[in-house]
Amino acid sequence: MLELAAYGARKRLKGALALSLGLSAFSGLYAAFFPSVTEGIDLDQYTETLPPVFVEAFGLKSLGTIEGFLATELYQFAWVILLGLYLAYSAASLIAGDVETGRMDVLLSLPVSRARLVGERFLSLAPGILLVNAVVAAVTWTATRAIGYPVGAVDLLVVHALSLPYLFACAGVGLAFSVAADRASVAQRGAAATVFALFLVETLVSSTDYAWAGAIAPMRYYDPTAILVDGVYDFVGAGILAVATLALVAVSQWHFARRDVN
Repeated sequence: MLELAAYGARKRLKGALALSLGLSAFSGLYAAFFPSVTEGIDLDQYTETLPPVFVEAFGLKSLGTIEGFLATELYQFAWVILLGLYLAYSAASLIAGDVETGRMDVLLSLPVSRARLVGERFLSLAPGILLVNAVVAAVTWTATRAIGYPVGAVDLLVVHALSLPYLFACAGVGLAFSVAADRASVAQRGAAATVFALFLVETLVSSTDYAWAGAIAPMRYYDPTAILVDGVYDFVGAGILAVATLALVAVSQWHFARRDVN
């Protein structure tokens, strides 16, 4: 059981380690810069001069605190935007990549259903996602204590735990494109563009009468700033993202089981 998922996870291990180290370096640098950045500068007053849309998009709140600073500089940018785009892009090659290279013919000759193949390919992303969250959380916890501005351990744990449904939802978007395309590059561009477009939609309509349109964006249901600054945990939003991910995987399995593979 789960042999395909385990094999895929092993192939992605080096990439996950590199990503973990890179994001950990960002976290450590942001923590190290915080004392000097806030010295003699009222960041909250500066935030008030910025356009409301910009403030909303990047969760600019309480920048004068380590929680608000990291929520904006690390989690709103690196987690919500960059990591979400990366996982959508990466997941888009899970099936399309094998179809394009011809490896799919070999995989389909095995005694494995197409639905199981899609499901296990998606599960191969899980160890990497968990590794990145565990490593960066540990580095952030250590770095903030080293500079004398410790972030609450519970809030830090929750901000990473609740990021999991969001990240898997972004990967689910990539999987949907992967089963629909015959070329990995087409699927990757489509998935990344879709996730970024959803971010823009949520950003532009969140403070307008058309806020309902942003309900399709996964970014609406994961707010690092609310967690770290206000201690508000949106478990309902996490549940919505989990259901959306399962739906995307199920639809991808259904579609791939019925399509012709050239």
